[in-house]
Amino acid sequence: MVYLGVQGLMPRDLQNVTPLTMKRIRDLGFSGVACRYFDPLGTIEKDVRKLSDIMATAGINPCQAVAQHYDLIATDTPKRLLGIKAMQHMCLVTRWLGAGNLYLRPGSVNPNGSWYPHPDNFNTETFDVLIESVRQVCMAAEQEGIMLAVEGHCLSILNTPERIRDLIQGVGSKSLKFNADPVNFVGSLGDAYDTTSMVNKLFDVLGEYTICGHAKDFVIEERLVLHIEETVIGQGLLDQSTFLKRFEEHCPDGYIQIEHLPDDKIPQARKAFYQDGLKAGIVWKE
Repeated sequence: MVYLGVQGLMPRDLQNVTPLTMKRIRDLGFSGVACRYFDPLGTIEKDVRKLSDIMATAGINPCQAVAQHYDLIATDTPKRLLGIKAMQHMCLVTRWLGAGNLYLRPGSVNPNGSWYPHPDNFNTETFDVLIESVRQVCMAAEQEGIMLAVEGHCLSILNTPERIRDLIQGVGSKSLKFNADPVNFVGSLGDAYDTTSMVNKLFDVLGEYTICGHAKDFVIEERLVLHIEETVIGQGLLDQSTFLKRFEEHCPDGYIQIEHLPDDKIPQARKAFYQDGLKAGIVWKE
């Protein structure tokens, strides 16, 4: 059994969420939605409780809290410490909201983007900094009784399933889990043309830690060198059936959220993903 959620369909300023926002999400076939905070340190309890009440009345689950913050491995120490502080406060926000988990972005040493490559992302010293930063966030998560969901990417410091496992085991907190997003680990033509093996490896290594997931799809563009681009679910190469089966195996009653699409493309992706689930024998929970 799997729940279907979405990242999107929400206003940038969550104070503008209304019952009509929730009705639209429900009418499009979702029971959960991510709540993204662009000013985590400025977020106060009254506003979060108001949003929680609106969502609860509509029967929509805040399946994941997400925050914009400085990277946890930023080489600028004051910025890194602010990133930790923001995530620590977001642990409190996540409890106020009643969200299923708090998304944890590992970040990059590259100053131009949290998901951009940089050679120093793979240094032992950088990994040690990440472990220390995440430990500090986990202390807040444990205090607030919430779960963290860390995500990786082939361009990030967490570029393989094994490296994510090393982080989780190195931090040693029961509050730290894994957000499964197979498309993020497609880094070669070998991965792209055999996503079944890639997805199975992901869950073989990290299945026991999986707490939630993100759903999307990808294509290989016919251009020189290698260009991997995301696309609408159903138009790409990812073995969605294997993803759903392995997710359900390790995370029954968990949420998978469709993400990275403009609002007008979400219904199309939802239809394709839902049908993939039915063909795979998944029981969708409303």
